[in-house]
Amino acid sequence: MVTNFINDGFKHHLSAKVLVIDDVALNLSIIEDMLRDNGYSNVIALQDPLQAYDVIESERPELILLDLVMPEVSGFDILSHLRNHPKFKYLPVIILTASDEDENKLKALELGATDYLSKPLDTLELCMRVRNILYSKAYQNQLAYYDTLTQLPNKQMFLDDLAWVLKSASRHDDKLALLNIEIDNFDSINNTVGLNAGDAVLRLVTARIQNVIRDSDLLVHLVDKQDAEIKLFHLERNVFSLLLTRVPSAESVVQIARRINSEIEATMHVEGNDYYVSASIGIAVYPDEAEDLSELMRLAGSAKDFVKRQGGNSFQFSSKEINEKYEKRLQLDASLRQGLTNEEFLLYYQPKVDLGTGRVTGAEALIRWQPNGELIFPDKFLPHAEETGLIVPIGNWCLKEACKQLREWHQHGNRINLAVNLSAKQLGDKDFLPFVQSIIAETGVDSNYLTFELTESFLISDVERKIELFGKLRELGIKLSIDDFGTGYSSLSYLRRIPLDELKIDRSFIMEVSQNNNSRAIVSTIIYLAKSLNLSTVAEGVELHSERDFLQQLDCTQFQGFLFSKAVPAEQLSMLLQKNH
Repeated sequence: MVTNFINDGFKHHLSAKVLVIDDVALNLSIIEDMLRDNGYSNVIALQDPLQAYDVIESERPELILLDLVMPEVSGFDILSHLRNHPKFKYLPVIILTASDEDENKLKALELGATDYLSKPLDTLELCMRVRNILYSKAYQNQLAYYDTLTQLPNKQMFLDDLAWVLKSASRHDDKLALLNIEIDNFDSINNTVGLNAGDAVLRLVTARIQNVIRDSDLLVHLVDKQDAEIKLFHLERNVFSLLLTRVPSAESVVQIARRINSEIEATMHVEGNDYYVSASIGIAVYPDEAEDLSELMRLAGSAKDFVKRQGGNSFQFSSKEINEKYEKRLQLDASLRQGLTNEEFLLYYQPKVDLGTGRVTGAEALIRWQPNGELIFPDKFLPHAEETGLIVPIGNWCLKEACKQLREWHQHGNRINLAVNLSAKQLGDKDFLPFVQSIIAETGVDSNYLTFELTESFLISDVERKIELFGKLRELGIKLSIDDFGTGYSSLSYLRRIPLDELKIDRSFIMEVSQNNNSRAIVSTIIYLAKSLNLSTVAEGVELHSERDFLQQLDCTQFQGFLFSKAVPAEQLSMLLQKNH
């Protein structure tokens, strides 16, 4: 087990962080090129030795290549500092120098240098020494910092990492969350069926937690920066810790805690027997609840103990305020599920007006929620539905209702187009395309009059798969529109490849065209771009005659907004459509 893990570590030695310190820029460039040409992708070059201590502290390199003779701070000074620092006492350091004096070499080795190379450097020898030292370090790290049962980082590495992450979070004003996870009633498994079964259960628990934290669909809502990290540690027999850096809010951690609880409580099949376990999870957030390492650990542990006293199989924040927010979110979740069951949702429709003829040629379907007679707008509940995955059944309901209504309008001679908004989770659902096909068949709607509106965020990842899906939707006759164009991720190359029909200009640009030259320029550019790509354009949020007149001058295709009509129930839109005749 250990050997396999070490071999895996050796395979990844090329990604190890190597810091090169040399006051001569040419030397730095040569060494960096040598390493990168041989596959080392994580090389940091530092020319100012005065910054060495700060860079080492912040970057935590796995190996340092250190020039010996430098002004103000020499390689001897830096080496001595490292060997007297508890965290870096054993950090590998290769001395690089043009000096051929034996006493310099002896002094460097006495101070604790790992190796010594003379300049000019030979590429083969340098890379061989670097490789061997990193291999050796991987083996030593495995023995000192990894648990042999679960192959996870152990408590010592957890303490080292947490201290460093807290400092980094303080420097960058980031938020992080610490989850203390304890397997409930684990001793009963050991006492009843023995240690081997207990070990197997722990390995399964590890695998299940790792599956949760590798779920990209879940994590896209959890972290707000691309370099955010999620690290799992095995602290002791049945206790794990999960460290999440750069989370957008404390509440966003709820999703991952709930998933961990759900995954762990599923039946575990071990050695022909079924086992049922659960987990108690305590959550503490920096800097909301604690600003130092020991307090953060204490709070997470206390919250976990509270869950255990309540019977386990749940999670708890250490903050009463955060728990109250979570309770409200839990109530909203239950209410939304009840709303689907009780048919409390309804669609309103905002007309889309042709700027050339003034006729209503289409509409956009917009969801409303009406529990107990109170009309609730989507900004109050859709973000939560997106986080929890309820957006899929809610979105599917919207699509089905919109198709039924469009079919009804067509039967009465109103051959308008209807736009329906899609969420990222709907598109990611493997059953989405078959669902669309079944709704078209069930409702008998003419799908050539149906438009799916997507936001630009759809274009950030998994583009090839989405292009394939969009192509299949187009084969069904469905048109595709990019909503709020210009406010998110825009790429002309994607616009060229995606089979689009329409660009919608965001209201934030329209509302300023009367007094803002930049907004006028942006709107003009979007309309020109759309024409060049043979796409139609829809301006959102038009409220003034001057805005409509400006859009007419630019030959924009359609507009929607309060100038003509707000979103209305289907019956009222039917009355507006009668004026077309």
